[in-house]
Amino acid sequence: MRHLAKAINFKQPAPSEPPRALWPFLGWSVFGSRKYIALGAILSGFSGFLDMAASVVLGWVIDATVTADRTSFVIDNLTMLIAGIVFFLIIRPLAFGASTLVQSYIIQPNLLNMVLLRLHRWTLGHSITFFDNDFAGRISQKELQTAGAVTNVVIEFLHAIIFALASVLGAIWIVASLGWVPVVILIAWLVIYVSVIQYFIPKVRAKSTHYAAARSNVVGQVVDVIANVKTVKLFANTSFEDDAVMSSMDSYLEKSLDRASIIVRFRIILMIMAGLMPVALLGHAIAGWVAGTVSLGEITVAGALGLRLAQMTGWVSFTLMGIYANLGEVEDGIQALTPAHDLVDTPNATNLCVDKPTIEFNNVSFQYGDENGGIRDVSLSVQAGEKIGIVGASGAGKSTLVNLILRLYDPEQGEIRISGQNIAHVKQDSLRRAIGIVSQETAMFNRSAYDNIAYGRPETEPVQVENAAKQAQAHDFIKMLTDPKGRVGYQAHLGERGVKLSGGQRQRVAIARTILKDAPILILDEATSALDSEVEAAIQSSLETLMQGKTVLAIAHRLSTISRMDRIIVMQQGQIVEDGTHDELLAQNGLYARYWQRQSGGFIGH
Repeated sequence: MRHLAKAINFKQPAPSEPPRALWPFLGWSVFGSRKYIALGAILSGFSGFLDMAASVVLGWVIDATVTADRTSFVIDNLTMLIAGIVFFLIIRPLAFGASTLVQSYIIQPNLLNMVLLRLHRWTLGHSITFFDNDFAGRISQKELQTAGAVTNVVIEFLHAIIFALASVLGAIWIVASLGWVPVVILIAWLVIYVSVIQYFIPKVRAKSTHYAAARSNVVGQVVDVIANVKTVKLFANTSFEDDAVMSSMDSYLEKSLDRASIIVRFRIILMIMAGLMPVALLGHAIAGWVAGTVSLGEITVAGALGLRLAQMTGWVSFTLMGIYANLGEVEDGIQALTPAHDLVDTPNATNLCVDKPTIEFNNVSFQYGDENGGIRDVSLSVQAGEKIGIVGASGAGKSTLVNLILRLYDPEQGEIRISGQNIAHVKQDSLRRAIGIVSQETAMFNRSAYDNIAYGRPETEPVQVENAAKQAQAHDFIKMLTDPKGRVGYQAHLGERGVKLSGGQRQRVAIARTILKDAPILILDEATSALDSEVEAAIQSSLETLMQGKTVLAIAHRLSTISRMDRIIVMQQGQIVEDGTHDELLAQNGLYARYWQRQSGGFIGH
C-alpha cells in the first residue's frame, strides 16, 4: 500500500521557472502528477453518478412494494433486491473508496511535498537582497501557504466540483424520465445558481488575497519578534513589540471581517436557492401523481434528487469559496515568491577550475544602487597562496569586497576573476565551493554539533569532523554539550542560530566547519572577533595551519591578527588607499599607521 502511496515522484524537478500567471502556475505546480489527477477525476465523477443513481434504486424498490403481493414480494423481486444490495454494499463503497484512496493517499501528500519542494528550490535561488528585504517567517509562511493552497484547490476540485458535475449530469438524465418540465426546472435552477456564483466568487477571491497577505504579515511579525526575543527582553521592549503585533493583527482582523461579510451574504442566498430545488421537483412530481402520470417511486426519486441537490448546493458553494480563497492565497504566494532571480548563472556557465587560486579585481564598482557605500573603481591583484589583510573603518567597503568575491552581488562596473576566469561566467555553486569563509556573524543551524561542522563537507567521515573540531579548539567543549532531549556531545543540538553556545564557541564551530571544507581560497571576516585573547592565541596556530597553501583574504579590526600577512590593504570610502606590508605601511605614516597608534583594546578607533 505504501508503495502505491509513493507512486508520484514528488522530488522530480520543475519543468521550468514558475510562471507568474495563476493558471500557468497551477499547471507548473502539478506537472508530473497529471495522470493521477485525471484518474482521481474519473473516479470522483463515477462516484457522483452513482450517488444520484442511488435514488433510482430506491424508486424501483418503492414501486415494487406498491404493486407486489406481500407474501411473494421477496421471491418475485429477488434479482432486483440482490442488485440493490450489491449496489449499496459493494459497488458504491468500492467506487467511493477508490476515489478517496487516489485523492487522500496518493495525490494529496505527494502534491503538497512536490509544490513545497519546487517553491523552496526556487526561493533558495533568489539573491541575498531578496531575503534582506523581507521577514524570514513571512517567506517560509508563503511557501507553506502556497503549497497548501495549491493542494487544496486540486483535492477540492476532484472531491467536490467533479463529483458535483457528474451528479448534476446524472440528475438531468434521471429526471428526464419524469418528463421535459423537471429537466427545464433543473437547468433553469442551475443557470441561476451559476450566475450567483459568478457574482460572488470573484469578490471572495479578491477579499481572500488581502486576507492571506494580512495573515502572512502577522506571522512574519511574530516570527521576527520570537527570533530576536533576547534583544526584546534586554531592551525591555515587550510592550512596544506587543503594540507592533497588535497593529498587524488589527489589519488582519479588518481583512477577515471584509472577507466574512461577503461570505455571509453568499451563504444566505444559497440557502434560499437550496430550498427551491426540492420544492420545485417534488411539486411537479406530486402534480403528476395526482394526474396519474407519475408513480410513488418516481415521487421518491424526485424528492431524493431534490434533497440531495439542495444539500450539495451548500456543500459545493462552500467548497467553491474555499477554492477561490485558496486561489487568492496562491496569487499572493506567486507575487511574493516567484519574481525572476536577479542573480543567475549565464546560459553557458561552466564550473570554476581553480588550479592556481589567484584573485583579480579590475576597476570594480558596486554601491548597492546608491551613491553612498560599497566600493568604487577598485583594482586589486592577489597571487596564488598570498595572504592579504584588509583594514578599514566601518563602511569602508571591506564586506562589500568579500560579498562580491562570493558573488552574492554582481558588480555594477568592472569584473572579478579567479584563476583567470570571470566569476560572472561560472556556476555560482562551483564558485562558492572553492571559497571557505569564517564570518563575524556565525551561522548555526538548530541541528547537532556534528551536523553543523560536517556542513563544510557533508560526505565526510566522523573522524574528520572530530579532527577539524580539535584543530579549531572546539572538541573539548563539544564533548560536554547536552540538550533537553538527552543528546550529548557531537549529537547535541545547538538551538536556533546556535544560541546554546557562547559567541566564542560558535566561532570555533564555524572555524572547524571551514577547516573541514578545505577550500583553496579562504576568507576570514573578523574570524576571531568573538574570541578572548587566550582562546585566540590557542587557535592561532590552527588558523596558520589552515591558511597554508591557500589564498587568504582576512578582514580584521584587531590589527595584531593580520600584522604578519604578506600584504595589507587599507580601504577608505570604498577605495583602496594604501597597500603594502605591515612595516611598509607603518613607514608611510599614513592611515594604517594612525590606526595602529590609536588602537585601544585591539580595535580601530573612529
